[in-house]
Amino acid sequence: MSKNPLIKNLGVWGQRIENGLLVLILTSMILLASTQIFLRNFLSTGFTIGDELLRILVLWLAMLGALAASRDQRHIAIDALTRHLSPRLGMLAALFICVFVAVVCGFISHASFLFVRGAYIANESVLGGQPAWVFQAILPIGFGLMSWRYLTHTATRIRILLGKAGPDDSV
Repeated sequence: MSKNPLIKNLGVWGQRIENGLLVLILTSMILLASTQIFLRNFLSTGFTIGDELLRILVLWLAMLGALAASRDQRHIAIDALTRHLSPRLGMLAALFICVFVAVVCGFISHASFLFVRGAYIANESVLGGQPAWVFQAILPIGFGLMSWRYLTHTATRIRILLGKAGPDDSV
């Protein structure tokens, strides 16, 4: 773990905020969807923005979930080859994967920034007139943070390969 208490505390608080947002969004989605189903089936009505809001919440939940998975490196991985490698070659493969994912997430962050900027320029709206770019901003922010996280995972793996950190250390 990091020896700097400020960085450690920021990391802990960041993790709590991420987890709290995940719980809040998932709970909101369950309540909204259940309410929509009840209103439609029993009262023949519903919220006019309910379906659109659920789609936005799914986007946010997916991005925050992916961000949390990247934090703990608990993303989907295909390790059929890497488990047969020596520890050093396995660490080199993991280093390559971290660099690759950081670069891909960086490109996706840039592309999604252009997408959000286009929505801003076109003055697109959702939820009955709210600016769409505000809700879409999670895309470049989320992919940018994932890119940053994989860069820090890369730095950790380099430090381990150079013998300057143990396998349980983080940047």
